[in-house]
Amino acid sequence: MRPQDPRAPPLFKNLFRKTPPLPPPSTGGRLVYAVGDVHGRLDILGPLLHDIAADAAASRPAERPLLVFLGDYVDRGADSMGGVDLILRMQAYDRIETRVLKGNHEEALLKFLDDPAAMGPLWVDHGGATTLASYGVQPPATRTDPEAWARAGEAFVRVLPAAHRRFYETLELMITVGDYAFVHAGVRPGVPLAEQGERDLLWIRQEFLQWEGPYGKVIVHGHTPAEQAQLTRWRLGIDTGAYATGVLTAVRLEGEHQRLMQAKATRSAA
Repeated sequence: MRPQDPRAPPLFKNLFRKTPPLPPPSTGGRLVYAVGDVHGRLDILGPLLHDIAADAAASRPAERPLLVFLGDYVDRGADSMGGVDLILRMQAYDRIETRVLKGNHEEALLKFLDDPAAMGPLWVDHGGATTLASYGVQPPATRTDPEAWARAGEAFVRVLPAAHRRFYETLELMITVGDYAFVHAGVRPGVPLAEQGERDLLWIRQEFLQWEGPYGKVIVHGHTPAEQAQLTRWRLGIDTGAYATGVLTAVRLEGEHQRLMQAKATRSAA
């Protein structure tokens, strides 16, 4: 290559400059754990939270660690009620700050509470029957009987603990820490994070997954299951399909460091 002429105009000189590498994302020093979609798998949620609590105690961070759940606590797996109970106990654990995001399955549960006759058939198509069963409610024998669904909705309201209802009704949509934003499904590319709509935060898939970034922050999300966690420059996808694979994944973030943590069942869900 011909050496650059020192007399060349500044615009021409810029062609020879290398773009400096982007600094790695950082939590700003805080220790943060994010847990992917649980979907009623209490059997592996318990061991994962035990490991997270042990890791936090051993790390001795200067600031109280943050634990973020990315949504979809209910449906498909066998013990949605038990999983929510355990998350509520984590919220009461004073050594770790615990915050919980809303997933599209929690949205479905809330819609069922509002209109069980209309929402019931759609909800059971996406795993809602196991959630009802975990609370001791028998789903209707047929999905097309609105009166039976109305009765199931009334039964669900009667047995749903007040703390659980508050849990479902007060879930957050987005949490930001340093260079990271935590959401359930993803974000709409090209839209500022502060202007994201709830439907995209809970449901978006391909428009988000196919975008090569940036999004304003590194997006930590669940919603779309994959065999392996996806740790890319602009997004960290940590839904490993726990309800079917028996593998529940979390990501540990501290400063500029990222590390996966997993709990694995001895067998997958039936």
